[in-house]
Amino acid sequence: MAAKSSALHLKRRSFLSGAISMSVLSLLNSAAGGSGQSNPPTSPRRIPNTEEQRLSDLVIGNHILFDQGVVDGFGHLSVRSINDPTHFFMSQSRAPGLVTHDDIMEFAADSKPVDQRGRQMYGERFIHGEIFRARPDVQAVVHSHATAVIPFSVTGAALRPMVHTAGFLPQDVPVFEIRDAAGEDNGITVGTNALGAALAKVLGQSPVVLMRGHGMAVVGPTVRHAVYRAIYTQVNAQIQMQAMLIGSGKIVYLNPKEAANVDATNEGELMTESARQWNLWVTQAKVNSARLSGASCP
Repeated sequence: MAAKSSALHLKRRSFLSGAISMSVLSLLNSAAGGSGQSNPPTSPRRIPNTEEQRLSDLVIGNHILFDQGVVDGFGHLSVRSINDPTHFFMSQSRAPGLVTHDDIMEFAADSKPVDQRGRQMYGERFIHGEIFRARPDVQAVVHSHATAVIPFSVTGAALRPMVHTAGFLPQDVPVFEIRDAAGEDNGITVGTNALGAALAKVLGQSPVVLMRGHGMAVVGPTVRHAVYRAIYTQVNAQIQMQAMLIGSGKIVYLNPKEAANVDATNEGELMTESARQWNLWVTQAKVNSARLSGASCP
């Protein structure tokens, strides 16, 4: 009898153990969507690459550049057309912080307006047109008079990548000397196709070119990348000047491998819905734009 009782006890324990295991497995399946396996992490949703999205980014990109102090009443941003890649869009002549969708104009490859309708145009639209013509890979261009970069355009001191958010910078940012293209008697600004082409030639395959005593032109594969790069070119220049002023010894810059690695990380998420820095800039710019336009006033 004792042996029979022990056998029954073992069977009962085995049944209970199996039942508990099945219950745990059932709970795990429910938590994982019934597959019995953990759900793999989902990739961030990417922003659609459409003409409408490009124009939307173009408008808010102008506001962000102003809000971040890269442009003031001067400066401009453009984006290449998807429907006709030889054309590009930019605002009529208007302070970047005030640009609206109604200000956006379409320009042909020679920087002539498709439909001007009496609107005033930026005098330096040739910067954009000639860079787009020379660089099929470029989808957006920023021109800025950012003060922090100007010392590097007039002193011979090279602007180099030194902070992890500026890994896109080349080891020696090129400088456009307008005298080489227009002679000693020039107006500093790039106001013709010929001068725009000369600037594009100095830019080469770089994402940034400085303009002696003037500012910079920054390019990117999207509006968001161009805006990001314009902001962090200025940040890098500010920090580099601070390091140079300390003057306590050798300055350590990012080497090419470091720069490429951090650039891939920092710019990788810009075209996703979860892009942290872009979303923050958009939120800040919208709040400040509302104040600027008086929309928040009673």
